[in-house]
Amino acid sequence: MLNKRRAGVIAILDLTYDVKEIHLKLIDPPTLDFIAGQYITIEVTEMKKSPPTGVVTTHLNSRPYSIVSSPKERSEIRLCVDRVGNGPGSSFLHALKPGDRLDYSVPMNYFKINEDDTTALLFVATGTGIAPLKSMIHDLLQTGSPRPMILYWGLRREEDLYYQEEFKVWSEEHFNVGAWKPSSQCPDTLRSNGQSPREPHPRFQYVTILSQPSPAWQGMRGRVTDLVQHIEKVDKLSAYLCGNGGMIREVREILLSKGMEKKSIHFEKFY
Repeated sequence: MLNKRRAGVIAILDLTYDVKEIHLKLIDPPTLDFIAGQYITIEVTEMKKSPPTGVVTTHLNSRPYSIVSSPKERSEIRLCVDRVGNGPGSSFLHALKPGDRLDYSVPMNYFKINEDDTTALLFVATGTGIAPLKSMIHDLLQTGSPRPMILYWGLRREEDLYYQEEFKVWSEEHFNVGAWKPSSQCPDTLRSNGQSPREPHPRFQYVTILSQPSPAWQGMRGRVTDLVQHIEKVDKLSAYLCGNGGMIREVREILLSKGMEKKSIHFEKFY
């Protein structure tokens, strides 16, 4: 691993039954400059058994994880990690405890907000693809960007929900009736109770939609692609997508069919 750095685990939050938020205190060096949307590469240990002999050996591998925290938090970073079967990366990170230390590389990739653009922003995520998008949104709100933002986040069931209260606070803190109004993007037919979505505000609004909710769920039902299908105008919109490859492919096709230019669609595929 090039440009190896050191960090210590200071807290681990169980966001759901299979998603953890890992808080890291930076040790060497004690601070980190990064751009919202970037990832770090974690050095993970993996135990492998040789088929012929049955001997178990330890191997070092590297796995990329997007930073979910804001770039303003220079002495600490947070990662949002879901458990993926017996995957070496998620198994290693889910086994960490406060006090443990790990090695990581400098931030990488070019999945970041185009600051030369002034269009409204559409963020679309599935699962832990929320991580880099949350970092982007938080950074834009902290820096006072006037660009309107809407987040569509697709999960499966109620037990998969997290970050909802934080997004609610952000939306209420930056609320001001009367600006950009993409209300038609949240059709009543996708809701379980028939209620219209609340009026959008000029800076940040979010819609979490569940594909396999219980009958008691009062929010949106379906997939994020259902929401994107109902966007009427894309000429003053830029899109940032993160999550599974199928979602990204479908959303790109929908947006392109509506007339959005390829250069206005930015994405990072998790799996």
